[in-house]
Amino acid sequence: MGKSIPRCLALLDIRKSVVSLATGAGAIYLLYKAIRAGIKCQPPLCTNSPICIARLAIERERHGRDSGELRRLFKSLECKQDEYSKSMILHSITRCVYLLEPEASSCTTDDIRLVGDMLDDKDNSVKIQALNTLKAFSGIRKFRLKIQEHAIKVLELISTIWDTELHVAGLRLLNNLPLPDYVHPQLRRVMPALMEILQSDYILSQVQVIRLLSHLAQKNDLLYDILNCQVHPDFLKLFQSSQPGSLLFEVLVFAERLSEGRNSPHYRAVKWHYNEQSLHEALFGDESRLADRLLALVIHPEEEVQIQACKVIVSLQCPQDLGARSSSCHPSHSYFKSTE
Repeated sequence: MGKSIPRCLALLDIRKSVVSLATGAGAIYLLYKAIRAGIKCQPPLCTNSPICIARLAIERERHGRDSGELRRLFKSLECKQDEYSKSMILHSITRCVYLLEPEASSCTTDDIRLVGDMLDDKDNSVKIQALNTLKAFSGIRKFRLKIQEHAIKVLELISTIWDTELHVAGLRLLNNLPLPDYVHPQLRRVMPALMEILQSDYILSQVQVIRLLSHLAQKNDLLYDILNCQVHPDFLKLFQSSQPGSLLFEVLVFAERLSEGRNSPHYRAVKWHYNEQSLHEALFGDESRLADRLLALVIHPEEEVQIQACKVIVSLQCPQDLGARSSSCHPSHSYFKSTE
């Protein structure tokens, strides 16, 4: 049953040669055996491959019925499996969710709970695949509230396990969810870990974490925690023109959000104190070299980086309350004295 078609054909050729040498009943018997072996040799079905799943999707659309593939996979996941098998099943579920969205919409919150339980697995590869599966389901509105319940666990994984693939998977999931206010205390606790990921040298996790931080910078109750977070002395290397354009753009968006936030009347109503190694001092302190980096980025080869650099410069020169009262902005800091 496990033989491939080429092997069966080769076997048939061999047995044809034997037939040519044999006579009578022996020849007939050998021919019968060869034909029977050929009939038995059928290629195995592999529903885990993208092609097979795509065919299932096409068949489902053609016949207007449920393929049953997702239900079969969830049934398999409920059974006791080794780590490799669980990873492969979760990987297949993720593909099915994207390819068979109407079928995925018929899944239940119990299915989401089962996937969420995999975040407690001892194997990191299972955790990563579970995060990817939750990310796929998060595109279906009715599952978002259920998936939000795992946000604190996801933040815990990101902050306690140094695994770049896990960071990317977890951050992509968080960036695809509206994070409720009850998650904010956990966000404060993991802020140093998020800042460490930002200062790592892995572009995919850096881009994902900076997107999350840019979103959080718009939350009034989290802005100070971000600005006062400790960073490395060379933090401004993230603004070097040698960085990938995709990362530079996101870093500049982050800087603009921080600048706008700290210049808002609500934030300026309080006198804040920052530690010397804080993000605030690296970006906006008296000894910051951010201005030099921004001016260099105004002539960056990528247009979106140029434009975003200009937006940051404007936000630094124009506090929001001044901008609202006057069409001509006055410098709020000595960033650009040399160029005025």
